[in-house]
Formats: sequence, C-alpha cells, structure tokens
Amino acid sequence: MAAADAGAPVGRWARLLHVFERVIVVFLMVLLMIVTTLAAAELGWLLLRDLSSTRELLLDREELMQLFGFFLLVLVGVELLTALKVYVRSGMIHVEVVLEVALTALAQKVIVLDTSKTSGTTLLGEAAIILALAVAYWSVRALHKRTPTA
Repeated sequence: MAAADAGAPVGRWARLLHVFERVIVVFLMVLLMIVTTLAAAELGWLLLRDLSSTRELLLDREELMQLFGFFLLVLVGVELLTALKVYVRSGMIHVEVVLEVALTALAQKVIVLDTSKTSGTTLLGEAAIILALAVAYWSVRALHKRTPTA
C-alpha cells in the first residue's frame, strides 16, 4: 500500500508538468501566429510599396533581396508552427522538422546576406553550418527510409 501511495504524487507532478508544457506550447503557437501574420502583412506592404514606387514592374536587386528575405521569414514562421503542431499532436519533437526549419532559416540568412560586408571566416562558418545541417537532414531521412514504421 505504501508503494502505491509513493507513486501518486509523482504521477500528479508528471500530469501537472504535461499540462504546463501544453499551455506554454499553445501560448507560443498563438504568439508565433501573430508574428507570422505581421510578417506576411509587412511582406505584402513592402511588395505593394516597391511596385507602386517604380514605373516599371522590375525591382532592383536590394528590393528583391528584401522581399525574398521577408518571404522566407514568413516561411520559417509557418515551418515553426508546423513543428509545434506536430509536437502538440504527438508529444514528440521530430528532428526532421526541426532540421527543415533550421535549413530554411539559414537559406533566408544567406539570401539577404551582404557578402561585401561579411568576412570570409563568417561565410565559411555559415557554409559549415549549412553542410552539417544538410548531412544531418540527409541522415535522418535515410534512417527513416530504412526503418519500417509500425
């Protein structure tokens, strides 16, 4: 009887932590939806402003890079929402989704990067991070293909 009573408080704490975790994740999802919505609105505003300020339909390089940067920023927000949604549904963090988000975020950084103001060591560091993430993503995908799902 004493052994059964000793496990009850642990079970309550585990449930409390689980509920706390869920509340925090849902709160983060709401905040991320707000930020992603604002970023998408900003992207739309920038596109309209840039197109209305030029007489042609062509944008200069800086305007395009800024628009692509915002586009990928919105995409990172959507990917993060997907990762959190998967976590809420399954209770597990999927490494593949996290790696996709990281690769998308790095792609956004590389696209808007001004190479004339960036040192060579910084570029090499970013290249190494991209390579490491790509190898990790490939490894996880290869492992998932080899492992049969139950």
